[in-house]
Amino acid sequence: MNEILIAVIVLGAVGLIAALVLWGTAKKFAVKEDPRIGQVNEVLPGANCGGCGFPGCGGMAAACVKAADEAGELGSLFCPVGGQPCMEKVAAILGLQAVAAAPKVAVVRCNGTCENRPRLVSYDGVQTCRIANTTCMGETACAYGCLGCGDCVAACQFDAIRINPETGLPEVDRAKCTACGACAKACPRNIIEIRQVDDQKQGMVVTCMNKDKGAAANKACAASCIGCSKCKQVCGADAITIENNLSYIDAEKCISCRACEEACPKACIIMLGEPRKKIEKKQPVAAKPAAAKAATEEAPKAVANTNTRPYDKPIEVKFDAALLPSQQYMLAGTVDLVQGEKSSDSATPATYDYEAPLMPSQQILLGLKTKKA
Repeated sequence: MNEILIAVIVLGAVGLIAALVLWGTAKKFAVKEDPRIGQVNEVLPGANCGGCGFPGCGGMAAACVKAADEAGELGSLFCPVGGQPCMEKVAAILGLQAVAAAPKVAVVRCNGTCENRPRLVSYDGVQTCRIANTTCMGETACAYGCLGCGDCVAACQFDAIRINPETGLPEVDRAKCTACGACAKACPRNIIEIRQVDDQKQGMVVTCMNKDKGAAANKACAASCIGCSKCKQVCGADAITIENNLSYIDAEKCISCRACEEACPKACIIMLGEPRKKIEKKQPVAAKPAAAKAATEEAPKAVANTNTRPYDKPIEVKFDAALLPSQQYMLAGTVDLVQGEKSSDSATPATYDYEAPLMPSQQILLGLKTKKA
C-alpha cells in the first residue's frame, strides 16, 4: 500500500513540475498579437479564396493592421469577395478612411464557339483542362483557346461560372462574380482575366488570345484577332495596343466609345453584357455561265499550243528489244505505244510510233536512242 502511494506522489510531483516549466516557457516566449487582427478577421467574409493575394483571411487581416500602423492607409489592399462594404468596416476598425476601389470581374477572352472553331478531333483523356493542355493541343486547330473541360467551374466557390453546352465555352455571371481570381489561376491557357469594369460591370474586351499571324489565326477560328490594327486606328483614347499579332484594350484608358467594336472585321471585340456583333460571312462566288467557262478553259490551251518546244513533237523510237509494259507506262502512262512493222531480221530494231511528247528525262531513264520523226 505504501509503495503505491509513494508512486502516485512521485508522478504527481513530476507532472506539477513539468506543468510549471511549460507555463513559464509559454509566458516567457509568448507572441503578443494585436487584438485588432482578430476584430478585422471577424468582419472579413472568411472565404479564404486567396483573391486578396494572401493565403487566407487571417493573412489579409494581419496585412491590413500592418499597413495601418506603417503607412496610415490600406493602399491597394482589397477584399474582392466582401467588396467595398467589407473594406469600409475594416477601415472603421483601424480608424482609417476607406478608398473606393474600381469594380472588377472575370472575363473569358475566347470566342471559339463550336461554330467559329470547328472540332477536328475528339479528346478522350482525363477531362481536366490542365491535363488536356499538357498532353495535346485540344480538339480544335487553335492552340490558344479554351479547352472546355471546366477547371474554372470547379475552382469557383460562388457558382459564378458555368460551361455553355451550345458554345462549349465558360460564361461568367457578372452579378455573382467576386473577382477572386480562382478561375484565372485554374486556367492553364490564361484566357480568363480579372478586368476592371464600370459600375454596371461593363467594359470593352478583346475575346481572343491567338498570337499567330493573320492567315493562320483566321484558319483556326473565324472569330480570331488577326492584328489588322483597325481597332487601334479608330481608338481616340489610345487604349489599344497590338503585340504578338494580338490586340489588347487597357481598361483604365478605355472610355467605352465602342468605335473599336464597329471597326473590328472579325467581331472579336465586345462590350461585356451586350449582344455580340455577328460575323459577316462572305457570299459564295456565282458560277460562270457554261459558254464563258468553256471560253476561259480554251484560252489557256490556245496559248499553250503556240509555245512549243523541240521535244513536244511526235518521235520515232528504235531499240533492239521488245518494250516492256512497265516501260510503256513510264513513257506514256496508260496510253499504249503502237508497234509498227518489224523486220524478220532479229538484228533490225523494232519500231514504235509514239504520239505523245517524250521528255528528255524519260529518254535518259530508259536509255533509248531517239530521232525526230
